[in-house]
Parts: sequence; C-alpha cells; structure tokens
Amino acid sequence: MASHAHTHHEHSGKQLVEEARVALTEAGEQWTGMRAAVFEELARHDRPASAYDIADNLSAARGKRVAPNSVYRILDLFVRTNLANRIESANAYLVNTHPGCRHDCIFLICDDCGTASHFDDDKLTSSLRAAGNAAGFSEVRPVVELRGLCADCV
Repeated sequence: MASHAHTHHEHSGKQLVEEARVALTEAGEQWTGMRAAVFEELARHDRPASAYDIADNLSAARGKRVAPNSVYRILDLFVRTNLANRIESANAYLVNTHPGCRHDCIFLICDDCGTASHFDDDKLTSSLRAAGNAAGFSEVRPVVELRGLCADCV
C-alpha cells in the first residue's frame, strides 16, 4: 500500500492469545482469566466491538452478568499496552493482531458492513506527530480513520 509501510507479523488464533499474554506480562500486568476472556472475545470480531457487545457475549457464555464497566477497564488496559486499538468514531475496539509491535495504525472502516482493517504508513503518521509537536502538543498519538466502502460492498 504505502511506500513507507511498517512491517510486522500478524498473529491469529491461539498464537495471537499467547502473544497478547506475553506482551501484557512483559508490560508488568497480570494475565487474568477475565482479561483472557475479554481478549479472546474481542479477537473473535472482524469489526469493531463495543464494551457492551463484549460484556453481553461473555455474560451469555458464562451464565452470569459481566459488567460493561469491568470490560471498559480491561479494554483501556489493552489499549495502553498495545493489545487492542480503539476506533474513536465508533467508541469500539479492535484486537491488535501484532501485540508486540507498537506503531500508529491507519484504520479503514466500511460504512456499509462495518468491517475494519488497517495499514501502516510511518511517513504519514510521523508527519502528523511532527505537526502536533509544532503546534505545542507533547505525547502526540495520531488516530487516523478512513471511512468508505470496502471491496466487498462496492
């Protein structure tokens, strides 16, 4: 796609869960049963999922209520530790399929089916960081979302 693309290894299935566990513990956090359940549920989705979606699905699977606030706290931890990405425009989350690799993703979100994917362009996101720094901001974190129609919906 982009000429200055960032490359990384995409994980899926059990390998993705294991990579997430390793990344979280290396960040000094515990990989608890509930955190594993939230991560695995998020990883099942190919579209951004809300904390309420995850809480409802986990409640049904466990046979007892899982509070959305608990799920939000875990998702916020996952975003901080690079296990998930927050899709700002949808107030929803996507699993990071390369948890050990920290960079800025550019998200592509289909307005019709809701599928989300990403690509990387370090030149573009570096320029955005530099522009934010030049405007007096520190710790700039580019959040780039492109909306349109995916190839399946055109």
